[in-house]
Amino acid sequence: MSDGPSKPAMREALVAAAFELFLERGFEQTTIDDIVALAGVGRRSFFRYFPAKEDVVFPDHERSLAEMTEFLESGAGDEDPVKHACDAARLVLRMYAEQPSFSVQRYRLTRKVPGLRAYELSVVWRYEHTLAHYLRGRFADRPDGALRADVIAAAVVAAHNHALRTWLRSGGESDWVAEVDSAMAFVVGTWGGHPAEGAGEGESDEVVVLVASRRAPLWRMVQGIESALGESRQA
Repeated sequence: MSDGPSKPAMREALVAAAFELFLERGFEQTTIDDIVALAGVGRRSFFRYFPAKEDVVFPDHERSLAEMTEFLESGAGDEDPVKHACDAARLVLRMYAEQPSFSVQRYRLTRKVPGLRAYELSVVWRYEHTLAHYLRGRFADRPDGALRADVIAAAVVAAHNHALRTWLRSGGESDWVAEVDSAMAFVVGTWGGHPAEGAGEGESDEVVVLVASRRAPLWRMVQGIESALGESRQA
């Protein structure tokens, strides 16, 4: 026979109790003592699972971050790194979609509590940092590798958050798969391609020299460059 509730059950009981009180009394008015009293456990049990009251609002992000990291590291090395990063971000949205009611409640709660919004931003930064670390490794052979990695990581997170908020604002009723597919397709369409793409033969080493009078208007010079580039592509 079991001597008490299992660890997952106790953790879930704490989360359920916390949200019941947050919705009833408000986040700021609810104490950890209130939460453990309703859950029927001691304070030590709370801190065994959550470092602070804010952490109980985002109970699954540590697991989600670990899954994302594992997925990024599972790549064979020949896949499009941008698409791989986008697929990793999908795991986070899937985590939200597994518990639609809870996710919508959390979204509405964080909109009301500035401290939770700040906490949420710190969580988002950890996802972005993880994506950027992976992309920096994949773009390490490029002169602009670090910049490219950071920009793309930010784009992936922004696209993911756009899809997530669209779904949450619908009350969890819209098609989250379609939302994230559309958002990630935009990122891949903008930034996709293997690390070596565009860095090998042809275009990246091509030099165009334009001879023009100092008095020539800028539009004429731009027109001349565009004409030269057009001819070189047709050659």
